[in-house]
Amino acid sequence: MSSQDNDQDMRVVGVVLVSVILLAVGLAVGMGISKSRGAKPAAPAAAVVAAPVADGEPSVVVEAGVVKFYFASGKADLAAGAVQALGEAIAAAQAGKMLTISGFHDASGDPAMNAELAKQRALAVRDALMGAGVAEAGMELKKPEQMVGDGSAAEARRVEVVIAQ
Repeated sequence: MSSQDNDQDMRVVGVVLVSVILLAVGLAVGMGISKSRGAKPAAPAAAVVAAPVADGEPSVVVEAGVVKFYFASGKADLAAGAVQALGEAIAAAQAGKMLTISGFHDASGDPAMNAELAKQRALAVRDALMGAGVAEAGMELKKPEQMVGDGSAAEARRVEVVIAQ
């Protein structure tokens, strides 16, 4: 019987040893994954998330606390990472501050169609904010504005989110 007890004790020790090794490996892998995710920090408030586009894909820029969404010509699709770029604005709105959403458009083409597209873009940004938990009452939508001057068409196709002071 003592040999059977020894065999059973060895099995228990083996199972415990294998469990400890698996736990250590799992912990090491988990820490590695955690560190690799931590290596990609969220963009600070004054950092550029992406540059404005000419006619390609939409983009978003965070600059001096203002979130600027740039849109492809004739489109109202938000850039990837839009909600992440709005992080500071979302936190401010949830703390009771008002957000102002302003849409802009260029002077080329039909002004009424451009104004409507600027409105749709502003509504897309508003919807993203609402989806992130910002109450509609915490946002003010401004009437779309036409850009004047020598600015680029890409610069004119934007929506800005500003935290009211």
